[in-house]
Order: sequence, then C-alpha cells, then structure tokens
Amino acid sequence: MAMRKKRTNDPKGMRRRVLDVAEDSFQAHGYHASSLGDLMAAAGVTGGALHHHFPTKKALALAVIEERVAAAVRETWIEPVLAASSAREGVRAVFEAVAAELERQGYVRGCPLNNLAHELSLADDEFRSALARIFANWRQAIADKIRADHLGGGEGGTDPERFAALVVATYSGAMSMAKTSQDAGVLRECLRGLESFEVSPSQGGSTVKRRRRVLPRPKIA
Repeated sequence: MAMRKKRTNDPKGMRRRVLDVAEDSFQAHGYHASSLGDLMAAAGVTGGALHHHFPTKKALALAVIEERVAAAVRETWIEPVLAASSAREGVRAVFEAVAAELERQGYVRGCPLNNLAHELSLADDEFRSALARIFANWRQAIADKIRADHLGGGEGGTDPERFAALVVATYSGAMSMAKTSQDAGVLRECLRGLESFEVSPSQGGSTVKRRRRVLPRPKIA
C-alpha cells in the first residue's frame, strides 16, 4: 500500500514568498499595475492562502512598506551611516555603494521608498503615514549621527536636522533622475554637489551656504 505524501505546512514561508513577489512587483511595475491574480500566480499560492495572511491588497502593500521597504532603508542607509566614522563619511559611502551596485546591476529601478511614495502618498492616508514614518526615521538617524559627531568634537557648525533633510532630499532626487536616465552616475554627480555645501545653524534666515573652494577659479585673461 502506497504511503500518502505528507502535506507541507509552512505558513511563515508562504507569507514570506508572497511578500517577496509583491515587493518585486511593486518595485518593477507599481502597486496599481500589480494584480492580486498575478501576485498569486507568481507566488504559487491560492486565493484562500493569500487572504489568510493579507485580507486585502492594501494590507499586503502596507506589509511590504512596513516590513520590506523600511528594512531596505535601514540596511542601505541607517546602519551604514550609524556605523561610519562620521555622518559625512557614512553618506558618501552609501552614495558610492549604491551607484556601484546599480552599475553592476545594469539598470535602475529607483528607490523603493521613493517609488511607492510618488504613487501612493495621495491615494490613501494609511499609505502616506507608513511612508512618512520611514522618511522620518531615515532623517532622524542621520541627524542623530551628526549629534554624535558634535559630541566627538566634529561638525560643530552643522545643523543636524537641516543636514539630514538635505541628504535625504538629494538622494531621493538623484535616484529619481537616475531612474529616468538609466544612469547611476547621476548619484555621483549629486554627491559632489552635496559635498560642496555646508549646512549651518539658522542665522538671519540663511540655512545653507556654499563652502569655499579649495582651489580658486582660474582667472580669464
């Protein structure tokens, strides 16, 4: 008598597989263009199994944002910056590492946080709040690193919050331009621009000033 094949029950693995597929599809095609039917087929799950973990497409998207996108920002940005010798060194290293990885990859899909923020921030308040928390945590980590640099005797003239906002805005814009042009070199161009500015405490309404050039411009005869 043949023995029945034991049924494999791995709800955690199934949930992880669905998140993997959804994360990739949202990044490649966007939330609205990713149908639940396509996601189920790609993940190899039934509708009942999908809805057991994610009752709605919105619930699935929130899980991708809160678990995957937040983790990507933490791994790509927050941990390297906090572990660096200084905030500026950490920022420089992240820009360079991302540019190198995109060049190795051969294409630019853009920043997962940026992509979903552009698509979903005005579509739903829960999406907007979840995405805003990630941006806030990202900025807070950079600002905290500047404060740590202050305690170590460095970055005395740099405003932590303004520096963090400038870094996040520069990177976000650079990734959008790199995606549009399919050229990761844009990140290095934007990094050079970022490094030519110094964010100082707010005085007299001016918050950003250009650093002095190390070498003067050549005189035109």
